[in-house]
This record gives sequence, C-alpha cells and structure tokens, in this order.
Amino acid sequence: MPAGQVGPVGLNGPNGPNGPVIGLTAYGEQVAYGVWHHDAVLLPTTYPDMVVAAGGVPVLLPPMVEAAGAVGRVDAVVLSGGPDLAPSRYGAPPHPLTGAPRPERDATEVAVLQRALERGIPVLGVCRGAQLLNVALGGTLVQHVPDAVGHSGHNPSPGVFGTTLVSVTPGSRVGAAVGTSVSVLCHHHQALDRVADGLVVTGRAADGTVEAVELDGHPFVVGVQWHPEQHATDHRLFAALVAAALVNASGG
Repeated sequence: MPAGQVGPVGLNGPNGPNGPVIGLTAYGEQVAYGVWHHDAVLLPTTYPDMVVAAGGVPVLLPPMVEAAGAVGRVDAVVLSGGPDLAPSRYGAPPHPLTGAPRPERDATEVAVLQRALERGIPVLGVCRGAQLLNVALGGTLVQHVPDAVGHSGHNPSPGVFGTTLVSVTPGSRVGAAVGTSVSVLCHHHQALDRVADGLVVTGRAADGTVEAVELDGHPFVVGVQWHPEQHATDHRLFAALVAAALVNASGG
C-alpha cells in the first residue's frame, strides 16, 4: 500500500471504535442558535470528520488552560486553525490588519503543545496551528502575507479558500504522506517568518511562503499552513497522524 495511505477507514475501519483518541483544540466564540446567544466552544465539523475518516476518535479541547490536563489522556493532538496569534507572543507590535488577540486560546494551545511534546505524542498543526508551533518554539510570523509576496492568493477573500501548489521535501514526514508536490486549500493572511530552532521547513509555495514544517528529532510533530481538513476525500495527513499515534501507543 502506498506510503501515507490506509485501508478502509473510519470507525468501521481497521482501528474500530477503539482507535487512537485525537484531541482537537477548539474555538471560544459568541454564537447564536435557536433562542440562544452566548459564548460557546466550537469547531468546524470538518476536523472531527477527518479524524473519524482516518480511523481516530475525536475529542474537543476547549480554549481554557485547564484543558491541557486532558493531553495526558489522548494519543495525539491537532492544533486547529483560527484567528491570529497575539504579536506580543513573538515580540512584535500589531500590524493594522492583525486580528484582535485571543489570549485564552493562545495560552491554552501553548500549554497543550508543551504537554504533548513532554509526552512525546504526535502533533499536527493546521494553519494557525503551524504558526503557534513556530511561535511557541521561539519563531516569528509575517503578520500580513500580501506585504511580503505581493499578492493575496493565500487568502483571496473572506470565507473563500485559495489553491496553492506546495513543493514538499522528499523523505520528509509530509512528503511521505502527500508526495513531493501537492495542491492544497489555504486561507491565511499570516505565515511563518523566522523559523524556530529545531523546526525544519519541508514545504514551500512558489512565492517562498513556508507551507510545512517538522520538528527535528521527533517522530511526528508537523505543521502545515494549509487546511487539509477541507479536502473531504483526501485523508492522508490525518491518516499519517493516526498511524503515528498507533505506533507511539504500541511503543514502536
């Protein structure tokens, strides 16, 4: 079977209902539904759907620092996409187009990542999650990508995903999952700038934007700037995460 591929997937697949438990960091937002309008913990269903399709069992980690305690009970972590990180976390003044800070979510996800690294469990950072991985390890961000690359193709308009062709390093973890050239869906106006010590760039767009990084010396700590959860029929990155969780749990 090709690298990065799995057989029949989902809860009826090879891992069954006892597949590895994947913790997904979630949003804290004000929402309205029915007669209610209040704060809620939420996450697009594309994330848990992708975990299930890859043979894992999804659980949400709310944006409160106490949620990091649950990392001791999961087999892998996904740092989900979402709003901009606070520039103060990497020592920069805010760009005029940088979004309002979400200090509770920032602090929670840093704590979740630190606990996951301490335990040595797999981590997949998606978009904001890749940026958080970089910042938590000492890197910085480009706060508005069009300023750096001269176009808005990575974020064509609100709520619309752009398509980017990414060149991936052969032999990397991402390359093993998706190959050395992959067309991806992206929606981001920020990106990695100075890459943290220990992170290795393994994917770039044609304009030089960092699209994938991996933590050197760790079996599976990967950040991608794109949104793999939006590819309804392409489970490869999430399948790689679930496979890494199974290997880690078995002591392999």
